[in-house]
Amino acid sequence: MRSLVDVLSHYAAYHRDPRNIATHFVGIPLIVVAVAVLLGRPALLAGGVSLTPALAIAAVAAAYYLKLDVVLGALMAFPLLLAAILGAWAGALPTREWLLAGSSTFVAGWIIQFIGHAWEGRKPAFADDLIGLAIGPLFVLCELLFAVGLRPELKRAVESRVGPARRGTARSRA
Repeated sequence: MRSLVDVLSHYAAYHRDPRNIATHFVGIPLIVVAVAVLLGRPALLAGGVSLTPALAIAAVAAAYYLKLDVVLGALMAFPLLLAAILGAWAGALPTREWLLAGSSTFVAGWIIQFIGHAWEGRKPAFADDLIGLAIGPLFVLCELLFAVGLRPELKRAVESRVGPARRGTARSRA
């Protein structure tokens, strides 16, 4: 398994334009919620808990993040659990409303992502490595932490590999 710095650096290499990074603060949470909504069915009630595919995926993702970094994994577990709870709630909606909520949120999230990557001038990271789909939410958390001055050693390690975020990076290389 690759290290935290390895996976974040690989993902960050596709995200050096601050506008693209900014779109990820909206697009990725929308996509995570949409996936949780769409995987909010079927549900099995066990001890008052709605067990759904979304909850299973959230648990697997949280375990992966915990393996990469205990603190970041613990921080990621909370929004993943909230998304799974929202997914279970939406899964109980009538089929039409459930599908509309999940699919429209999914499409909106990806539109925002593709706008950011158009500004970046580079395809999304998952196009070259599917693990990018799992790293996106962690990247957003790390960028948030970096913005408020937390985890500076991690930021330095990533930037030592891919450089700092700056406008027009990909286009200026073209």
